Amino acid sequence: MVDAQAIDLGAVQRQVDAMLEDFLAEKTRAAAGRGHPPEVVQTVRDFLTAGGKRIRALLCVVGWHAAGGGGETASVLRVAASLELFVAFALIHDDIMDDSTSRRGRPAVHRVMRARLGADERAERLGAGGALLVGNLALMWAQELLHTARLDPERQRLVHELYDAMLEEVMYGQYLDVMGTGREADDVEAALRIIRYKTATATIERPLQLGAAVAGTGAAVLDVFTRLGLPLGEVFQLRDDLLDVFGSPDGACAPGLSDLREGKRTVLLALCLRRADRAQRERLGELVGRADLGEREAAEIRCILQATGAREQTERLITSRYEQVLEVLDRAGLPPAADRALRGLVVTATQYTS
Repeated sequence: MVDAQAIDLGAVQRQVDAMLEDFLAEKTRAAAGRGHPPEVVQTVRDFLTAGGKRIRALLCVVGWHAAGGGGETASVLRVAASLELFVAFALIHDDIMDDSTSRRGRPAVHRVMRARLGADERAERLGAGGALLVGNLALMWAQELLHTARLDPERQRLVHELYDAMLEEVMYGQYLDVMGTGREADDVEAALRIIRYKTATATIERPLQLGAAVAGTGAAVLDVFTRLGLPLGEVFQLRDDLLDVFGSPDGACAPGLSDLREGKRTVLLALCLRRADRAQRERLGELVGRADLGEREAAEIRCILQATGAREQTERLITSRYEQVLEVLDRAGLPPAADRALRGLVVTATQYTS
């Protein structure tokens, strides 16, 4: 039996970071040798080093332990590092589509690209195009790194099958998000469906399953990770939506304006609109989605979110799904080390802020 203290998540994060740096250093050398623009690799490196807790990579390695992985870790670390390049692609593209100004306290990649073009009247369009291509390269490099995992044919087949499913799910989720402007703004189930595609599968379920697949798992463990991953992914996004609007009680995460300025169709907003009276709905219609929204108007929106009980109900949704996750873990009978690490990551995921 593996000792319950055996999984050093801090060491895993450092190993993943080192693997990503080695990979990007090689890409830098290759770009120099071929005369490619050096700033492309540096942009991806800057994005990866700007923050984030490597939650997907950590879950991948914990999934490997949960499925009985042991011995040499190079293969699972490569799959885990690949996930971080994948999420770089997804977030860069997401910021373009949302026209976000920043990510993890730094300008979004398309804004960085736009600034490089100076006074060019086409800077907005070309900057978005440049960021789109950087994101595409991050996805290509994620796939390249995945192919270096050196797995036997059966494990390789399952890993690539799961990875392809993850890519497809994220694309569908993003499509639903982008094209969802025509749906009713108080459609809670539609907002939850986007979370399941965009967040629950790619952030929790698939990383766990990919690690288990590297270990040579069977269907039973994959099913556990589905039952665990979907509610935990919902918790992850619901908490993130609350943090973006209200910040955290301890002040570590300040209230933001991005979701409100973008008019993001969150579960929080849908619950609010469903409960709001006519005057509140009209005021939200005037304020939410305004690009010039200021703190005074944002405070008014927060008051409506509070008054309708939408914030409280979102907290209740988080609690119910959190309890569901713990119930799955209680019944799963995972190895002690993996069980303890997963319970810690459940807390990390529910408090994740970027």
